[in-house]
Amino acid sequence: MRVVVAGGAGFIGATLCARLLDRGDEVVCVDNLITGSAANVKALVDKEGFSFVEVDVCTGVPVDGPLDAVLNLACPASPADFGPLALEILDVGSRGVASLLDLARSHGARFLQASTSEVYGEPLVHPQPESYWGNVNPIGPRSVYDEAKRFGEALTMAYHREHGLEVRIARIFNTYGPRMRAEDGRVVSNFVNQAIRGEPLTVYGHGDQTRSLCYVDDLVGGLLALLDSTCTGPVNLGSDDERTMLEVAQLVLELSGSTSGIVFTPRPVDDPTVRRPELTLAREQLGWQAATPLSDGLARTIEWFTSQTRR
Repeated sequence: MRVVVAGGAGFIGATLCARLLDRGDEVVCVDNLITGSAANVKALVDKEGFSFVEVDVCTGVPVDGPLDAVLNLACPASPADFGPLALEILDVGSRGVASLLDLARSHGARFLQASTSEVYGEPLVHPQPESYWGNVNPIGPRSVYDEAKRFGEALTMAYHREHGLEVRIARIFNTYGPRMRAEDGRVVSNFVNQAIRGEPLTVYGHGDQTRSLCYVDDLVGGLLALLDSTCTGPVNLGSDDERTMLEVAQLVLELSGSTSGIVFTPRPVDDPTVRRPELTLAREQLGWQAATPLSDGLARTIEWFTSQTRR
């Protein structure tokens, strides 16, 4: 296939680009590098079938020739971005999604929208199935991301119903792994980099809030399984290995051999208390489930960040 990956220089997008190339697809990686990094795709630039277009998808995507699929991962997704990039997040979640949907429609291509578990907000149902409509604060500091993704899902389904566009929607749960930005504000990158630098690990609240962390290679496998399936979705993609944040911090200290301590600080506004996907649909419809144990994935992530620090 010939595939456009929007947001392809992000840590998930770059891993996805590499996997698509490995299976023989031609990849057009599109990114404006506002949070993505050219370094993430540097190893792919000279590979046959790979091309990179630096452009803001909100202004249109100048891709010529036939296309079989458009995968949209273009959106700042880290909590540290929700304030300084609030308007950009809302823009790419509306105009950006529409632009990419138009690209897919004009080429008769399949469209995959990368949505998020954040559409569930502070969930009143646990674990969260795809049928749950969520409990989102529409005006809180996290709302720019939550509502942008909810709107992106609505827009994707509107194109599907109105224009008959073949679409897929993935609700991605907390993902981690190599190529993450060091200062992106996500829990794993925070903990790992603090441990490497010998700084105390910052745990919000009492550390009893939970997340289900999925290694990036597993997540990308789920995205490809969804793309290749006949399932429109939305489909939850993630791990159901639910851990408290204090547990994760302690595991990072153990795996890194760091002597850093742990400090507790007030929880951010609207920080979800629990997060775990209900994965029946992914297992039954896609034949997919996350396979990398948390300790293994964290060890690989620590090794990658350590190598970047030394470099």
